[in-house]
Amino acid sequence: MKMQQIANGQPFKPYSDALISRLRDSAISRREAVRRALLGAGGLLLGHHLCLRTLAAAPLPQAKAKSVIQIWMWGGPSHLDTFDPKPEAGSDYCGPLDKPIDTNVDGIRICQLMPLLAKQADKYSIIRSMTHGNNGHETASYMVQTARPAGERDVYPCAGAVVSLFKGFNADYHGLIPPYIVLTEPQGRFSEAGFLGSRFQPFATGGDPAKTPFAVEGVVSESISEQRQKERRQLLRQLDTLAHVLPGNAELAASAQAEKEAYDLILGDAGKVFDLAQEKTELRDRYGRNTFGQSCLVARRLVERGVPYVTINYKGGWDTHKENFQTMRRRVPEMDKGMASLLQDLADHGLLDKTIVWWGGEFGRTPKVMWEAPWNGGRGHHGEVFCALVAGGGFKGGHLVGSSDAKGEQVKIRPVYPCDLLGSMYELLGIDPDAKLPHPQGLDVRVTPSAAEAVRRGGRLKEIM
Repeated sequence: MKMQQIANGQPFKPYSDALISRLRDSAISRREAVRRALLGAGGLLLGHHLCLRTLAAAPLPQAKAKSVIQIWMWGGPSHLDTFDPKPEAGSDYCGPLDKPIDTNVDGIRICQLMPLLAKQADKYSIIRSMTHGNNGHETASYMVQTARPAGERDVYPCAGAVVSLFKGFNADYHGLIPPYIVLTEPQGRFSEAGFLGSRFQPFATGGDPAKTPFAVEGVVSESISEQRQKERRQLLRQLDTLAHVLPGNAELAASAQAEKEAYDLILGDAGKVFDLAQEKTELRDRYGRNTFGQSCLVARRLVERGVPYVTINYKGGWDTHKENFQTMRRRVPEMDKGMASLLQDLADHGLLDKTIVWWGGEFGRTPKVMWEAPWNGGRGHHGEVFCALVAGGGFKGGHLVGSSDAKGEQVKIRPVYPCDLLGSMYELLGIDPDAKLPHPQGLDVRVTPSAAEAVRRGGRLKEIM
């Protein structure tokens, strides 16, 4: 069908001569052209990436890691019921989970509900002395992921935004996939990008990777087939008469290139990173046919493509004020299966040495069990001491860092603060923890807080780096 219409005996012009003249003389920026082109074709996903591809970066220290997979335990898991069991403390503290199991590393025991991770302990190290003393979900989440105290004037960017700045929008990364991905829902506890701005917000996939297809926001649709997407693209080309009227226009050329890259993501090889049907059935079963297990598999595929930062937002079930142990018996085996498979799969693909896996939440849970109604065996918030797990990317496996006291109530040895953990991760990624961040008011702000800012610190994790 020809896209020409007749009105009053004259050829119909979808754009007036005056508009065409203004376009020829206009100074529309490349950024604006890209933005306009992307609004209907996965643009919010790709425009975020294209606008900052040319951002300059300072020289980086030698990097051991290329990517991070953050397993964010939204709500705060109990340290006593995962990686710091205390059977000797008695039933008022350990409850029915009083039989921790040995791992494949002498001297390290973990919760009895994690037999698969027990076989992988040589691949990870456990930090048993994380602390910040804050018991609020929002403030503690902010502190753990930004390394900054809550309540300051500025909202600082989280680790994912910092990594996407230094390892994403510079010469190190050229992928079509955004450099900071969240599977599957954003945290919603604070603005991850902070003062860096909305361009550094993560791309949250939405959908459920345990379903077929995995309906990724703006990339894969349950209702629109690939063939229909191609037909829509062809129709868009037919309707684009402006490109024919102004051949060689630089702004329109930039817009066309942005559209091409958006469709390459939707229909090309880049978008297929989310297609788990390409993986063997046995491997998918090994991860677990649930949202968390399949998210772990997607995370492996993303870092395999070079994505610098992936967060698995493991929601639902870790804020165990009530019936803690019933929830642990359901959730921990699912976590055990997904995490153990991820560590082994990364190793099998030669990716573990260059991928940091970071497991943790905003705090732990109160060691003494609240047996009375309405808690019925629940645990409250506990920021005095909790656990984190790190593996790969230059972190040694098979080690314990620090310890809590006999009942898991306070740090006993070697306190580790969020700035210690994040600063260590940045070093392994080749990001100078003292490098400047681009503050909108031009203030001298560093990646991690300086000693002069009077932030509590225990020192970088040199014992496992």
